[in-house]
Amino acid sequence: MKKKKLIALVAHDNRKQDLIDWVEYNWKELIMHDLVCTGTTGSLVANALEKKCEENNMVVPSITRLKSGPLGGDQQLGALISEEKVSMLIFFWDPMQPQPHDVDVKALLRICALYNVVTATNRATADFVVSSSLFHQDYKPIIKDYSSYVNRQV
Repeated sequence: MKKKKLIALVAHDNRKQDLIDWVEYNWKELIMHDLVCTGTTGSLVANALEKKCEENNMVVPSITRLKSGPLGGDQQLGALISEEKVSMLIFFWDPMQPQPHDVDVKALLRICALYNVVTATNRATADFVVSSSLFHQDYKPIIKDYSSYVNRQV
């Protein structure tokens, strides 16, 4: 994980405003990194950061927008994680509302655990992540060696 990170930002519909509030609060930390977002969240994050950057005469960070989660964005993000391109996932999910793509959400969280990707699923954890001394440093997460699984006899 390099000093300049690729941070994934995702939010379910009922949590999008919570994520935008968090982005507006932490915008100075986020603009030093590249961002990747799913669907509508990407547009909302871009608008929030553009506003903050314009007000403060700063450059808007690179924001890659994937498809909406239920339309394949969760899988696109999972692929980026499995390619070890994503440094961390900030995912404000809605625990009170069943999602039509719950299996995709579970797979995304599973792949984060598998590749030891920093994952925050609520504001408190996300605040701790961006305020950590490791946030602006190079950091090498230890990834479990799955070679015995990959090379097993079938």
